Amino acid sequence: MNEKELAAAIGADIAASSLLGWHADSCGNDRSVPCIPFSSYMAACLYDEKNGYYRSGPVRVGKEGDFYTSSGIGQVLGEVLAGYALSFSRTLNEPLKLIEWGAGTGRLSAQIAAAGRKRSPDWKSDFQSILIEDHPLHIEAAKQTFDGMNSPDEADQEPILVASADAWEASWLREPALVIANELLDAFPVHVVTCKNGQLVEIGVAGNEAQGFYEVYMPLSDSRIRGWLARDGIQLREGQRTEVHSGAAGFLKKLGTAMSKGRLILIDYGHEADEYAAEHRMRGTLMCYWRHMASDSPYIRIGQQDMTSHVPFTFVRNEALACGWKVTGFMTQKQFLIENGVLELLQNHDRTDPFSQEMRQNRAIRQLLLSDQMSEAFKVMVLDKI
Repeated sequence: MNEKELAAAIGADIAASSLLGWHADSCGNDRSVPCIPFSSYMAACLYDEKNGYYRSGPVRVGKEGDFYTSSGIGQVLGEVLAGYALSFSRTLNEPLKLIEWGAGTGRLSAQIAAAGRKRSPDWKSDFQSILIEDHPLHIEAAKQTFDGMNSPDEADQEPILVASADAWEASWLREPALVIANELLDAFPVHVVTCKNGQLVEIGVAGNEAQGFYEVYMPLSDSRIRGWLARDGIQLREGQRTEVHSGAAGFLKKLGTAMSKGRLILIDYGHEADEYAAEHRMRGTLMCYWRHMASDSPYIRIGQQDMTSHVPFTFVRNEALACGWKVTGFMTQKQFLIENGVLELLQNHDRTDPFSQEMRQNRAIRQLLLSDQMSEAFKVMVLDKI
């Protein structure tokens, strides 16, 4: 991964852009400069094919990475989702493709498969694990994760591993499927918009590798933005920022077209519109993460830090409905876990070893249910194509 190379490429895109943004110079006068929308800058930082954060560099998830996901807290989420998948399969009365989109190191899918094999002797014939992932080291880690959870007689239970660009053409998207997107939408590129002098404008990015990148104001680059905000009841205060998730809208539309029958489970941290653009969120929700440290500076460590924003679930719901999805569930992660049997996983024991399997699992359940960060901020939305 080459930070300078990526910064130079972004600078070249800005220099070649026909879009103009404005900012105040040292004398307080507005100055026009070439720029690109923040969404394009974020897309390059995260998804550049050669140097993007999710396409290169070391493993991004876990202790040695930059962030954790719910699957890093024991195997509780995997256990619950295995039971959920079995129940959904019985409802359809047919085998399922079990797809994790943005699978990372494959930990969650491997946990689901391991729990599923314990729950049902028919798991092997009824479910096929498919992991969609683009980071080379994550793909290798996923293979090792599955190997580590397979017993010798389950060596043939290898998952299908495929890049996202190839997944859209795969025939199995047209078969009955349960798609899990765990902390996927929060990493899609977003437009950043604000209210300046009573007008809705977009945040653009100007500059180059030598002088650094900086923000400018620019006209809205997507004609849908104004309508989206109005539809969702969001009216920005003077100087307030918010994010608009056009990438999530595109994903829902494309997946809704590709899938013929199945269910999509979105697990992510986010809010409804009234909370998403509340008065205390004057700076929006965009954050960056590097080695488990948070910052609000997206113009440093180009391509080396994660960028994320909370998911606007009012927006996601409305876009899903517009794309032909049926919204069959929306709740906190805590509610989802309880409704799908997590309390049944609590184990009675008389062990005193804090590192015993029973003690670890009970701690993981308590952490998922009682942690303010995960239990209430994380939501689960269920969308159907049936």
